[in-house]
Amino acid sequence: MGATIFICGDSTAASYGPEQAPLTGWGQVLPELLPGATIVNRAIAGRSTRTFLNEGRLDAIGPLIRPGDALLIQFGHNDGGNKPERHTEPWGDFTDNLNRFVDFALERGARPVLLTPICIRLWRDGALQPSHGEYLEAVRALAAKRGLPLIDMYAASRAVVSGLGEMGSRGLYMHLAPGEFPGWPEGSVDDTHTCRAGAEAFARAVADALPGLGIIEGA
Repeated sequence: MGATIFICGDSTAASYGPEQAPLTGWGQVLPELLPGATIVNRAIAGRSTRTFLNEGRLDAIGPLIRPGDALLIQFGHNDGGNKPERHTEPWGDFTDNLNRFVDFALERGARPVLLTPICIRLWRDGALQPSHGEYLEAVRALAAKRGLPLIDMYAASRAVVSGLGEMGSRGLYMHLAPGEFPGWPEGSVDDTHTCRAGAEAFARAVADALPGLGIIEGA
């Protein structure tokens, strides 16, 4: 049996039912890009490192994960928010919590992979604005400090959004007209969550990186 890839993360990586279409997380699309891989997507909307751990969601992976498996860890959107039950400080409990995910994998002989969060599509005066602040650097610093593989999803997604431009990149995110989709009768203006096209573009960054990290075999 080959290695299993587990995904821990938030709404940007989560899987959604057809009633929520076209809302799509990159983790939902990844199995289609890696048809030979076994992928277990445990990402769930609204979670930060704090709430994912406190709700026992990482512990629930314990009986399933095996030596040689991979644990993809991507948080930041909700850790940086203003809800106290979710919020963490980038150089404090956010980093501490990420270390708990890493240690969880290593203790079980699995391979932890850190991912930065995807960018928020925030344009101002014709320029794509930065997002996620020091949470990005905290993830990168932890990967460097512990010698862990890193997939810089922020850099990859920002390059895609920048390349498409302000108007072209709208099609990656949840910009919907009222009545366009049954699950969104009032429409949507959302520059954080992706539709199918965005999820495919950002999942491609993960699929392209995994062979080089030795997580899966290259094509």
